Amino acid sequence: MTRRLKRSRNFEITLEIKNDGFIRPPREAQRNWLLKRAMAEFAADLAALDRLAAEFVPGTEAMHVGDREQADLSDAEIMEDWQIPIMQAMADVAAKSRGQVLEIGYGRGVAARMIQAHEVASHTIIECNRPIMRQCEQWRATRPERDIRPVLGRWQDVLDGLGCFDSIFFHTYPLNEEEVLDQIGDEITFAAHFFSHAARHLVDGGIFTYLSNEIDSLGRGHQRLLLQHFSSISMRCIAPLALPVDVRDAWWSDSMMLVSAVK
Repeated sequence: MTRRLKRSRNFEITLEIKNDGFIRPPREAQRNWLLKRAMAEFAADLAALDRLAAEFVPGTEAMHVGDREQADLSDAEIMEDWQIPIMQAMADVAAKSRGQVLEIGYGRGVAARMIQAHEVASHTIIECNRPIMRQCEQWRATRPERDIRPVLGRWQDVLDGLGCFDSIFFHTYPLNEEEVLDQIGDEITFAAHFFSHAARHLVDGGIFTYLSNEIDSLGRGHQRLLLQHFSSISMRCIAPLALPVDVRDAWWSDSMMLVSAVK
């Protein structure tokens, strides 16, 4: 058994490795270096989280998530205003090439209008909620000269028939309690279940962007998962976000990382 200990004024970290073959490079010095780095990174992350936690807002208690596929949702239930700066940054990324853009989740139409401001070649929008899709169709009717293609349905059911795009803008949410558990509780980031699909439906050099749910950097696990599907990633911190004290969303920090993943 291998045991490592790291202390600070605020915490103590103990690492016990019970399998002697675990993290076993050719030389013992190499193993010591890896373990020391892991402990140092964990300690630094804890110190950073301590600083960030002091800036959190309380938010509301977690709300029950019913079936959102057919529900008539209010604007606040779809998206709160504090997300608008993130939507703008994501729209700028998705529309940078002015090519074929896929947007998953029309919502309030905030991002769709931002994408259209860039005069992209085509704009395909997948939306599974029928009342929201009716709003999307009404909005599209005001722009008959633009190539806007609303698609009603869950992306899981319609995406494979849509081909490839220059960029994908992913802004959706769990549709029920089961998806909350599977895609938020057990994943590095909500969009993780979509990474492989995004990569399959991008042209070479195409860009994927989404809500990262990371505060001021990307965790190693998040980066490793992205790089399984994309050739490169870049990131930018969007801050400050004007979070209300009683924010409804499961987010409490006044910043979020914008991710651009390139196929």
